[in-house]
Amino acid sequence: MHHTTDNRPALLLAMGPGIADRLLSERHRTRLAALTRTDPYLVAHDLAAPTGPVAEALAGAELLLTCWGAPALTEDVLDAAPRLRAVVHAAGSVKHHVTDACWARGIAVTSAAAANALPVAEYTLAAILFAGKEVLRSARHYAELRTVPEWLSETDRTGNYRRTVGLVGASRIGRRVIELLRPFDFEVLLYDPYVSGTEAVALGVEPVSLDELCARSSVVSVHAPQLPETHHMIGTRQLALMPTGATLVNTARGSLVDEPALLTELLTGRLHAVLDVTDPELPPHDSPLYALPNVLLTPHIAGSLGNELYRMADQALDEVERFVSGVPFADPVHPLSLGRSA
Repeated sequence: MHHTTDNRPALLLAMGPGIADRLLSERHRTRLAALTRTDPYLVAHDLAAPTGPVAEALAGAELLLTCWGAPALTEDVLDAAPRLRAVVHAAGSVKHHVTDACWARGIAVTSAAAANALPVAEYTLAAILFAGKEVLRSARHYAELRTVPEWLSETDRTGNYRRTVGLVGASRIGRRVIELLRPFDFEVLLYDPYVSGTEAVALGVEPVSLDELCARSSVVSVHAPQLPETHHMIGTRQLALMPTGATLVNTARGSLVDEPALLTELLTGRLHAVLDVTDPELPPHDSPLYALPNVLLTPHIAGSLGNELYRMADQALDEVERFVSGVPFADPVHPLSLGRSA
């Protein structure tokens, strides 16, 4: 009688309620079941005091596949998962659930931040191009007139030829935006204190101070992480330096911009803004941001949504396959880098 040993690592899914059904198609679940020993329909939402099948799966898990809403991996949780060797996060930041205890135990971590950066960069590119063409103003003006405007006389400042775009932060998203801007006739400025002049030149951008970036750019796009030192980095001084008619694009975090100072400028009509994030995340019901004609306000939609979640799942499962094959992760997360990343 022959016995076969299943050497595939055991995996447990851990994420917020309803997330797995949006993240994983049947194709993903089939691939997971082929790569690992797992129940691809068993999802842990709370690991603090697991019982039943979740407790049993956690006790044997060598891998956790996490996404948004993943429970924190505390000392107690890790004590209940003595075989755990790696966390594969099918989303961006791991700061919400990967704790110091994980690093202390040498648990390997990877994330799909690179996959999540793509739609944000695409949104940003669209915002930059639309800002240059004054699409928001033109659309509203057209709706009011309901006749063909005098385009030549009314659009003398419109266009994307040789405009200057300033990017604040060479994050994953910032670097992807740089790539997407290359086919266009833009001059691209970059402010990032962690990027050397040599590296900036290699990226094809001009390194400048934040003040100079704001003063020279028709569009300023924010891509820095939310850290104590980046709080309100775009404040009264920087906004005042921006040329009249310039556009601020924020797809990073609302707290990076001094919103009362921005509102002061927006209410005068001097500046424009494309805001996918605000501070607070949901503006008050009576906020002028909802109705100002020079503001495009969207509800944090730049990141992965809909079928874009499958891109993150694909990257995560590629990393699971690397783990199974004994190959290092392609996109590991290092604890020392978390101090200056999202």
